[in-house]
Amino acid sequence: MDSVNQAYDSLVEHPVANGLLPHLYTVVGFLLAFFAIARLISERKQPGNTFAWLLAITLIPYVGVPLFLIFGGRKVKKIAARKARLCPIAPDTPASADSNTPAARVLTLNGGCPPLGGNRVQFLASGEESFEALERNIREAKHSIHIMTFILGRDPVGKRLIKLLAERAREGVRVRLMLDALGCFLSSRGFCDPLRKAGGEVVRFMPVLPLQTRGSANLRNHRKIAIFDHKIAALGGRNLAIEYMGPTPRKKRWRDFGAVIEGPAVAVLNDIFNADWCFASGQPLAHLQSDLVAEALKPAGTSDVQIVASGPDVAGDALYEGILSLVQQAEKSVWVVTPYFIPDEVLYRSLLVQARAGIDVRLVVPQRSDHLITDLARRFYLRGLQAAGAKVLLYQGGMNHAKMLLVDNKVGLFGSANMDLRSLFLNFEVGAVTYSASEAKAITAWMEDVFAQSKPAPEPRKKPRLIPSIGEEVARLLAPLL
Repeated sequence: MDSVNQAYDSLVEHPVANGLLPHLYTVVGFLLAFFAIARLISERKQPGNTFAWLLAITLIPYVGVPLFLIFGGRKVKKIAARKARLCPIAPDTPASADSNTPAARVLTLNGGCPPLGGNRVQFLASGEESFEALERNIREAKHSIHIMTFILGRDPVGKRLIKLLAERAREGVRVRLMLDALGCFLSSRGFCDPLRKAGGEVVRFMPVLPLQTRGSANLRNHRKIAIFDHKIAALGGRNLAIEYMGPTPRKKRWRDFGAVIEGPAVAVLNDIFNADWCFASGQPLAHLQSDLVAEALKPAGTSDVQIVASGPDVAGDALYEGILSLVQQAEKSVWVVTPYFIPDEVLYRSLLVQARAGIDVRLVVPQRSDHLITDLARRFYLRGLQAAGAKVLLYQGGMNHAKMLLVDNKVGLFGSANMDLRSLFLNFEVGAVTYSASEAKAITAWMEDVFAQSKPAPEPRKKPRLIPSIGEEVARLLAPLL
């Protein structure tokens, strides 16, 4: 103890040494902030995200810099290099006449596959329909079951699915289940042991700890895909939990949207799953190859479908730029249904311009979503769209988790991506674009039913109250980091 006191007294008695440490901390903080800002600018994030990180790095560098190094990544070249090409189209695959439309070209040039003809699409409008289709396809699969999800609930639905998958694995069906490590934090380990013990495979995508790469804690796999025998696929916005689906109706079940697809488009979804699986499991791609893939390329219907993967594993921002193209080239209408609406400036301005030009722009969001901050952040954008002449509708039937875009009652887009910054620029997402009249008619009917269960958002106050406006501005500032 005496030696410690002597060392402390010595430090106090030497003002140069005593003043050096604070100065050194300042220099180190400045250097950390300088290099972090240089890295931030080089990544070419969208402006709101860049500004939010700049504030965090410059105002609190000892906190902002480490957080940026952990969470700040967006495009990771190592991931793209390690993952397989996400467009396995055989030369004799039926092409679609829609391949030359502007939106299709934009989607294809940014990493999406071209539209493919010869598909059969069955939309799943309710959680009961979705669960019934999922369970039926699991029971009828003869060779393989591949499922990826963001959330697997520790609830009756999750337990029932794990039990059924374990049964099929014991019967010799190859079962692979891929779970996002963060979304399935409570259900990816012991909860899935019955499936593992039965011979099924379960992998966790990008564990938060230990970090796989810079930004991996923030880059989540939000894709929801199920593929059976390489020839039937389901995708949409539903997670595997009781809030989203189940065998019987549930009063508080969230509304959502999805589809079962058969035909050439399934090969693209199969390739996306394989690439994600190989990245997460470390298995070589050849380990997943199957002669059954050729069966999926055979025509199963008459629908044109374009599958688009988006995220850190794709060089461009395919879904985002495809949405921009569809919105900007709309001639009659732009209808959007999304649980969270926090667009970037370009998408927001595009919707404003179309509304002012007399295009029928409609936006449906839940009256109240499950995220308070996003509800606060969206208010600015909702007011702006209302002022421009767009119809902003609040869904009254509880939480609407569907992600839908319909343009001119002709082209539809659905999948896992929300109309917010995280889905458009950070998450691993997947979407399907439909170009056929039959799908457009079904999507139009579904959306009109949503409109009927919604009411117009109240007219905005001319002078917003002080406290709510502060909350909105803070939420808008934080939104790019959420």
